[in-house]
Amino acid sequence: MRSCLPVLLLLMALPASAQTSQPRSDVELRATYAPVVQTTAPAVVNIYTRRTVQTRTRSLFDDPFFRQFFGDVAPGPTRERVQSSLGSGVIVDPAGIIVTNNHVIDNMDEIRVELADRREFDAEVLLTDPQTDLAILRVEADEPLPVLAFADSDEAQVGDIVLAIGNPFGVGQTVTSGIVSALSRTNVSVSDFQFFIQTDAAINPGNSGGALVDVDGRLLGVNTAIYSRSRESNGIGFAIPGNLVRRVVTSAVGGDTMVRRPWLGVVGSDVDARLASAIGLDRPKGAIISQVYPDGPADRAGLQQSDVVLAIDGKDVSSGEALRYRPATGEAGERIDVLFLRDGRERTIRARLAYPPETPEKDETRLDGRHQLSGATIANLSPALAEELGRSPFEEGVVVLSVAPNSIARRYRLRQGSVIIAIDDQETASVADVERALRGGAVEVVTLKDQREQTVRYRLSR
Repeated sequence: MRSCLPVLLLLMALPASAQTSQPRSDVELRATYAPVVQTTAPAVVNIYTRRTVQTRTRSLFDDPFFRQFFGDVAPGPTRERVQSSLGSGVIVDPAGIIVTNNHVIDNMDEIRVELADRREFDAEVLLTDPQTDLAILRVEADEPLPVLAFADSDEAQVGDIVLAIGNPFGVGQTVTSGIVSALSRTNVSVSDFQFFIQTDAAINPGNSGGALVDVDGRLLGVNTAIYSRSRESNGIGFAIPGNLVRRVVTSAVGGDTMVRRPWLGVVGSDVDARLASAIGLDRPKGAIISQVYPDGPADRAGLQQSDVVLAIDGKDVSSGEALRYRPATGEAGERIDVLFLRDGRERTIRARLAYPPETPEKDETRLDGRHQLSGATIANLSPALAEELGRSPFEEGVVVLSVAPNSIARRYRLRQGSVIIAIDDQETASVADVERALRGGAVEVVTLKDQREQTVRYRLSR
């Protein structure tokens, strides 16, 4: 059924005397989204993924306590099962560059892309960015593919008409219409960059990675999640802003294996009603700076702790997440205007964006040997690595990047993302400190800081 919303909006815009008149042309009578769909739908693809998973029945001998007495025991028989998933994607380059959600293709063995004209291709993963929940794929076609051009998502307004195009429930390409119902949503636990366009266009499982397009047929965002306990559309869906998507695509096309995002070198938090009243604001707005990285872009520009950032390049900064998002969509070396409040007065400074420093060096190391951390991969935290992992750029220490399956560290439940503070009461400020402590003999207690910033003394041996 063709939507009558464009007609209603057209009539509402007419003078009062004209609103009661009959449609004066066939165009007014037959207002439709069809022209927009015809130009945009060919650039939206279906994505089918598969992976083979091996499972085995656990036994008592998997418990570290029994292994102390019986040693390593050969694992029992395994069986294979195939997991499949589906999603959507958007072609953003005629050479076959496709953007989708990272959760659609994460850990998959086979990725198959089906175009709107039913042609199918195997896809290669160029880059994944878990922080934004985006992944960039490439397919090899014999001819240039249809694409969607990016819209400036910072220009979107609440009430703008949008179309969501994707493959909900695997039924095939589907188009739904709605409006932008909110901007700058920051309380949606989907990715590390909590900054979303909210829409009431129907989005369901399978729409992930599909296109949110404006009435001009441009890519406003990439659909990523719905807010629903039933996992079906309740009229609240979220899309990753196109400006952030474009930053990830640019990195992939440029040959990068990871996304490097500029930063301002600050940590900020939301301004609530009580704080707003205390600092003389008429309402809660902006982001108050809690930390400034020494010799970072903000420090060099003159920003200080307790300054309240109100806008960057004329775009409102409404939260701590917005303070992180705005610089991340820019370019290193770019100058930005920062409007901020200090001592009750609004001021503006210019700051030059830069990449977070990689100091100290990462020194990524896999721990092997006969100790309880064997199988863990660790690295030195730097602002660059912290940004990559979605952590505070001011955090220091040795972070656990991964824990190998069936390793000793995994059996002792060492967790990815924990920061190793000390081993047997020896402080571990670097990877070298960890290795030195492990060479010293028995490891009984590891002091960790988990992702909730809780410090735990973790007894490994019995």
